[in-house]
Amino acid sequence: MGVMTFAAAQLLRVLPRNAISRAMGALCEAELPAPMMRRIVSVYSRAYDVNMEEACPSGVPYTSFDAFFTRKLREGSRPLAGDDRTMVSPADGRIVDVGRADAHGTITVKGKPYTLEELIGDEAWARELSGGGFAVVYLSPRDYHRVHAPCAGKIVRVRGIEGDRYPVNRIGEEHVPGLFVKNRRVVMDLRSPEFGRVAVVMVGAMIVGRMTVVGIDTPDVQGEHVPSPALECSRGDEIGKFHLGSTVVLVIPPDHLDRFTRDPGDVSFGQALAVARAASPEKERQAKERPPKTNGSRA
Repeated sequence: MGVMTFAAAQLLRVLPRNAISRAMGALCEAELPAPMMRRIVSVYSRAYDVNMEEACPSGVPYTSFDAFFTRKLREGSRPLAGDDRTMVSPADGRIVDVGRADAHGTITVKGKPYTLEELIGDEAWARELSGGGFAVVYLSPRDYHRVHAPCAGKIVRVRGIEGDRYPVNRIGEEHVPGLFVKNRRVVMDLRSPEFGRVAVVMVGAMIVGRMTVVGIDTPDVQGEHVPSPALECSRGDEIGKFHLGSTVVLVIPPDHLDRFTRDPGDVSFGQALAVARAASPEKERQAKERPPKTNGSRA
């Protein structure tokens, strides 16, 4: 370990990380004059190589840095791969790791072990996911920071889990044991016909002001929310936002995942990530025999 890396790691342990993150969040949400925001966006975009051609609306000044950071994409800029049996990346970023949990519910991300129970905060659900697949997508400062449904289904529960705000970068990964389970998280319970009970976990980080979920009327998800009716989503629908930061972890139950189709590396929202197991002939027969939905009915 280099001297500078060691010094940075030690500094992280004593910094008031939550206070810094709250202060930065407030600063980023402050409305600024249009000329100042244009300058900030221009400097930031050049520094981090942000592709503003994809932004929507193009050329319209942002009122705050948070508005810029949570910008939308132009329609059609992220086509969805495959069909409903194809799970897509929920975000732009870099796939840090993909793999399988062991029989005891432990996943290994870049050589570091994490238990699913600690990650999602639910012992019974963690048992269901043991032996299943996981994928970790890191969103860098240059990336689009909205999170989308990796598969079609219903979000039946959303839970904010309090935690620290260590940076999710090389220093944090190497020097903070249990980084992903120490940091603040938002866990979505997504029930999918093709992929089963999927965990979508948004992991916060230092400087991450807030995490929000579509359909949950709160500026920062905390505690447990059980929406009624459940939040229906099609594959690719927006389901959440990072107001700065960080990482999305997907966990798929073992009896629904056939295989992952992508190795670690850069990825865009909408690109293929995994394939569901084919339905058994009996399930396909039952699906064909179901009565068609009428207007206004819910899946």
